[in-house]
Amino acid sequence: MGECLQSVASQQGILLEHDETRAERPESLSVAIEHLVMDGGSTDGSAEVVGGFPHVIWNREADEGMSDAINKGFVRARGDWVMWLNADDRLKPGALAAMVPLLEKSQADVVYGDWDFVDEGGGRLRTVRVPRWSGFVHVHHHCYVGSTAAFYRRSSVIGEGYRLRRDFRYVMDGEFYARLAAAGKRFEHMPVNVADFRMHGGNASQRHLGKTRDMETILAAERQHVESRAIRRAYGITLFKDPYLNGLIDGILWIVAKGWKTVLRCFGRSERIGSMAPCLRSSSSERNTGPQ
Repeated sequence: MGECLQSVASQQGILLEHDETRAERPESLSVAIEHLVMDGGSTDGSAEVVGGFPHVIWNREADEGMSDAINKGFVRARGDWVMWLNADDRLKPGALAAMVPLLEKSQADVVYGDWDFVDEGGGRLRTVRVPRWSGFVHVHHHCYVGSTAAFYRRSSVIGEGYRLRRDFRYVMDGEFYARLAAAGKRFEHMPVNVADFRMHGGNASQRHLGKTRDMETILAAERQHVESRAIRRAYGITLFKDPYLNGLIDGILWIVAKGWKTVLRCFGRSERIGSMAPCLRSSSSERNTGPQ
């Protein structure tokens, strides 16, 4: 958690609310953020860690799991834009200063950027550069909007009562985005590397993957897959009543959606190259932490 909190405290060009050590608002960006930490009653010394960061608003109360804790943060958040970070994730240096002017210009309800996967020690594994939004790819291939790099407009998302489903334990973000898209909410991608997402055996979406004969592990994995299938049935293409026939179609649609994602990514790269060209020519004559 310490790395996560430090990554927020060290952001440049922004003002941290409730931090008396930063008496003057930066002139370059007149924007302030609040940093909420939602703790459901941990006993691992989190309180002591949080105590070292005077800007943090510490909220400790029982919750019904990760989704419920994030929802509690949504309710308390007062900013125009809201995001959440898991306790072992961290913002990239300068990420918020880079995103603020883009958020101010955006007409979207959800704005998302890119991110890095890092290992348990914080070492970079790979960079994930995602394409523009496609509900078809999201539902039928996979959730490619990283929750650690997504921002939600409070007035049109949180303010209208949208929350994570508390009965989802693994892909609650995927269901959240699918539901927002079905309601007509607009998504926009920004080519900014926002955060680091830490990969380890304790990740909710990773801990039950792999081949095994252990029934408890298999059941846990199947519950995770059920959530993804439920998203496809509720928001995607369903042709049959028979779940096995739908499963067959799901496999075909997964391949098609993967191909379409590749096409979107290629278009995104060409757009970035095109936007860089004028600059090149002119140079010859850059859980526990809650919403912020």
